[in-house]
Amino acid sequence: MAAGSRWLRSCCSLLRQSFPALVGVRSRCLSGRWQRMAGVGFGVALCAVPVAEKQNPISLSNDALIKRAVSLVTDSTSTLLSQTTYALIEALTEYTKAVYTLVSLYKQYANLLGKMNSEEVDAIWQVVIGARVDVTTKQQEYLRLESSWMTALRLSEMAAEAAYQSGADQASVTARSHIQLVKSQVQEVRQLSQKAETKLAEAQTEELIKAQGDDSSLPQGVLGNTETAEDPYLRED
Repeated sequence: MAAGSRWLRSCCSLLRQSFPALVGVRSRCLSGRWQRMAGVGFGVALCAVPVAEKQNPISLSNDALIKRAVSLVTDSTSTLLSQTTYALIEALTEYTKAVYTLVSLYKQYANLLGKMNSEEVDAIWQVVIGARVDVTTKQQEYLRLESSWMTALRLSEMAAEAAYQSGADQASVTARSHIQLVKSQVQEVRQLSQKAETKLAEAQTEELIKAQGDDSSLPQGVLGNTETAEDPYLRED
């Protein structure tokens, strides 16, 4: 038994001496396994580290920043233009209504000349005077708003041109389309007010002709300034 054990140890010793490569097999296998496990762990650790996103240099270029800024400018000027357009159209509409009211009063007054005594004529004429004051007030209001609208229009046109020059084509096209739209809207309302003013001039001319033919019933001062018939708003009563 003892001799067999010694023989076995001798064989193992001989194998180690004859095949030394077999000695490190077990250790190398264990070492490779640990290296693979360590590699996997290191990869997981890298995945857990937050990596900052790289900024696109194109989005921060001067041209891109200019286009972005000019787009904001066109949006702002378009908003201003929209608000002033709305206010101007509203003021023009109110002015047109006041003018037509005055036209109606002038026609009624002309039709009643010669059918009323001086006191009745004077009472009606005071109503006409009040309507004329209302027309003048509304005219001044729409002229004030028209000045603001013209300023907003120029700003929008400048912004649209700046957008075009900077290459912001979409912003430029949108701004110019908006400008054309508000111009057409204001022009339509202006035509209505001009038509009303023409009616007023006709009614005032008719009233003056009838008033000159019936001097006895006119209130004092109605015919005092016939030379100002070209601008009926300026007659003093």
